[in-house]
Amino acid sequence: MSRARASAIRNAVLAAALLAPCAGAAVDLQGFDLVERGRYLAIAADCGGCHTRPNGGAPFAGGVSLKTPFGTLIAPNITPDPDAGIGAWTDDDFVAALHEGRGRGGIRLYPAMPYTNYTKMTREDALAIRAYLRTIEPSSEKYQANQLPFPFNIRANLAVWNELNFKPGRLVPDSTKPAEWNRGRYLVDALGHCGICHTPKTFLGADRNSAYLQGATLQGWYAPNITADMRKGIGRWSVDEIVAYLKNGANRDAIATNGMAEEVVHSSSAMTDDDLKAIATYLLSLKPAAPPSDPVPIVASDPRMRAGQAIYKDSCAGCHTEAGTGVAQLFPRLAGSHAVQSDDATTLIRTVLFGSHGAATAGAPTRPAMPSFAWRLGDAQAAAVITYIRNAWGNAAAAVSASDVKKIRNRP
Repeated sequence: MSRARASAIRNAVLAAALLAPCAGAAVDLQGFDLVERGRYLAIAADCGGCHTRPNGGAPFAGGVSLKTPFGTLIAPNITPDPDAGIGAWTDDDFVAALHEGRGRGGIRLYPAMPYTNYTKMTREDALAIRAYLRTIEPSSEKYQANQLPFPFNIRANLAVWNELNFKPGRLVPDSTKPAEWNRGRYLVDALGHCGICHTPKTFLGADRNSAYLQGATLQGWYAPNITADMRKGIGRWSVDEIVAYLKNGANRDAIATNGMAEEVVHSSSAMTDDDLKAIATYLLSLKPAAPPSDPVPIVASDPRMRAGQAIYKDSCAGCHTEAGTGVAQLFPRLAGSHAVQSDDATTLIRTVLFGSHGAATAGAPTRPAMPSFAWRLGDAQAAAVITYIRNAWGNAAAAVSASDVKKIRNRP
């Protein structure tokens, strides 16, 4: 929620405290502390990302369209409205939704609502979020959440899905690890549910835990590897560089765009530096089980590389430099970039074709948008320059074909 809303809550509590002697009633000053804690936890859990429509939607009133491989779901209203929202829910109803994937009356929730992660949250944190949501202005907006086609629209099927893919239970701290590491793990796995985007899925839509946080395609974008892999992950980043990225949407190497830009703006940029450091500490502990075998880069004499280099010098070098080093905080570094060298080039193709906008956070410099090159580059030309970027300056990754580009260009 906005600072203005938090300020309004604070002022209301203080006003009540001043009036309490006249009314002869005591004020529970812990009430504000609980609400403020819940507000912070709701930010860390990015509840608004799914439950607040962009461009002016009422806070937490729902209506966000969630595209899944099985169809579309609409995020529901979670304001205190007793009819359209969750105002009539009990605390136990709310906790059951987060911990068990069951709504009021026992209705099974679809795992687009990340109860598979929220189940790891403590009951105390869940109830703090609930306390905060009670302070939101009620909204009467009402949506039919289930837009899935048959047979996926039958919620009873979720009993089988849960049996195969869902293990309820709170996250148990690892006593062999320091408190900062455990806090980071809790933020990543329970509250932040980072694996929803960054862990690849099985054909049933469940996390493929053997590739935990190693990158996944979601809604036509590729969320990159965020383990400590030195080439495809963020292993070359320091704790401070990860904190800068999460706080400001950029560091010396990268700029957050698209879905990650939204996460930074609405969630991580409002978190404390201590929590961001804990996240960074945890992510950098996720070392590959064995040293990965790096692919052999495509040789410079390859016709695709020669064509790609010419296009790069003409269209890209002005911002990203001929050496691919970019400009810190303004234009992403391409040389050595884990996102550029991802196994899946979907995001890179989309960025070249359609452009992107970086995260806009308080105190960060205004960053120029990446323009669209779809009008200028044909499929073969775009494939050549992307293949060049993925294999120049010491990078190494599979070539991109004209058909790969065409598929994304024509995607609805």
